[in-house]
Amino acid sequence: MERVTGIGGVFFRVRDPDALKTWYSDHLGINPAPTDMEMQPWRSDEGVVVFAPFSADTDYFPVEKAFMLNFRVADLDRMLTQLCDADIAVSHEMTMEGIGRFARIHDPEGNPIELWQPA
Repeated sequence: MERVTGIGGVFFRVRDPDALKTWYSDHLGINPAPTDMEMQPWRSDEGVVVFAPFSADTDYFPVEKAFMLNFRVADLDRMLTQLCDADIAVSHEMTMEGIGRFARIHDPEGNPIELWQPA
């Protein structure tokens, strides 16, 4: 069975993303999500974790949800096959050069979950 290997990121809606990114960086040492290839992401012992406060009006994940989890996986194709076999709908499949591959599912309560296979 394919399993999640770790948390790849936490995305959540806030009123002032820039101020909150600065607060987390200054007080907890959490680097904000990179906006270019020069920026360093936050790294845990297990690897990169994207900590990303989003604007309250973002369309990156459903407007009625306050957060989206991103889970790291080793083999996205095998994970998606397993999920499809369980009748779990998969959407938003994409590849970001140098970052990896992504797909989205939703849990039974409709919470968005992004799956990420790092490059």
